[in-house]
Amino acid sequence: MKDNSATISLPKVLPATDEKVIQYLRYSCKFAEFADLAERDAIVLSVCEQFGITVSEDELQAAGDTFRQEYKLLDAAETFSWFDQQRIAVQDWSQGIQVALLTKKLKEHLFADNADFFYLHNRDNCKRVALSQILVRDLTTALKIIQQIKEDKAFFCSLALEHSQGKQSKESGGFVGVRFLAELLSELAQAIVNGKEGEVIGPIQTKLGYHILKIEKWFPSEFNEIKEPILEIMFQAWLKEQSDSNFETLIKNN
Repeated sequence: MKDNSATISLPKVLPATDEKVIQYLRYSCKFAEFADLAERDAIVLSVCEQFGITVSEDELQAAGDTFRQEYKLLDAAETFSWFDQQRIAVQDWSQGIQVALLTKKLKEHLFADNADFFYLHNRDNCKRVALSQILVRDLTTALKIIQQIKEDKAFFCSLALEHSQGKQSKESGGFVGVRFLAELLSELAQAIVNGKEGEVIGPIQTKLGYHILKIEKWFPSEFNEIKEPILEIMFQAWLKEQSDSNFETLIKNN
């Protein structure tokens, strides 16, 4: 068989411009995902301005130092080399640090006083569970997998590697991490809320397909341990309300 690879002359490709990156996001169908994140940050900045929430230079410096330690950017040369690799300027990085700090402050401002109330009235949703999953598209396959697990004693991990259509679960042998019930699709949360460790539950149908879940471990949900995740749950729900409200306003005005 003829090998044509040696005769290929590759053109010199210049670094992609911002315009080219945006074009890529559009034709790869990823634009909406990053547009949502940009719109979220715009909401955060606008609301922080309304409430007078700001970040001091000392706070910005401390957060920057923490970031550099985490990424092992131990001196100026390594830091600026990392900026070049990321194709960003120091101003871009500084703005990212500032937005992250403002977001954290806004969560505290909006929800810190109500987090304990949320916890007391949503104890089930605040439960944390280590989960494994096999996700398939059709019910027939899901039922066959359940049969293999329960009757033939097949290993969940092996079946996940072979059959799961979920990227994370397929790559990790089914394990999808530790999750709050509130983070899961409602159908999944309802199905496992009273389940026992080691139990396999399913198939459960959602918009994604048919899920087979294995409860690996339940974790206690003491308030002090999960305050930050609770704030994040409340914050995400609030952001969705703001986005939905903005969309409805836009539709009415047009």
